[in-house]
Amino acid sequence: QVQLVESGGGLVQPGGSLRLSCTHSGFSLDDFAIGWFRRVPGKGREAAACDSKLFGGPKYVSSVEGRFTMSRDAAKNIVYLEMSKLNSEDTGVYYCVQASTMCEPMYWGKGTEVTVSA
Repeated sequence: QVQLVESGGGLVQPGGSLRLSCTHSGFSLDDFAIGWFRRVPGKGREAAACDSKLFGGPKYVSSVEGRFTMSRDAAKNIVYLEMSKLNSEDTGVYYCVQASTMCEPMYWGKGTEVTVSA
């Protein structure tokens, strides 16, 4: 059974940083990708970052490139999303997602909310 549990969301000031964590189980990252998708007000859902064996490492949407870094602790089955230089457009709900190797979403966690505001 696939399980994805996010944590680390919260309120942060513009320009600040935040680290999200996702503990995952029930599938192998040798067969699937894992990503951080987000639902941003007025924009729907988008893949902020996705780590697929097919791509040889994490890929990022252009709006977060250089500010977000996805990493993993394989021994603990945890993936992280380090977010820096946050701005109001990063406000939203962030989901850890099991995805196909092409980073198409398959199974969603419940999400963690990130609010960037002064």
